Amino acid sequence: MALPNVGGGYQIADGNVNEVTITTRPQVTVITAAYTLTAADFAAGIISATSSGSYALTTPTGVQMDAAFTNAKVGSSFDLSLTHSSATNVITLTAGASGVTIVGLATVTGITSGTWTFRKTGVGTWSAYRI
Repeated sequence: MALPNVGGGYQIADGNVNEVTITTRPQVTVITAAYTLTAADFAAGIISATSSGSYALTTPTGVQMDAAFTNAKVGSSFDLSLTHSSATNVITLTAGASGVTIVGLATVTGITSGTWTFRKTGVGTWSAYRI
């Protein structure tokens, strides 16, 4: 499949059905110890975890997420992927102090990855669904 080399817009329906959609993404966040995620980490969409031990990555609170994503409405969502390069340790995604619920398995074991869809469910409340 050839990549598009002309145009610049995105067409829905009959146009461009055989072309790949290409987007830009900020630099991947690399984390090596327990850490509270930021809006910039979410914007990157990919977190690379490396370590010599197991640790937790904590989301911001629901209110902090609302402040970071001011245009999000109930039903708005984004994905976050976590890759883990250590062979034996476990990385755990934990919810911020309030307003975030992790749904499904919250751990990523050695040499695997996990993806969560974060969905705004109300004012100051988000759910992170493991997909």
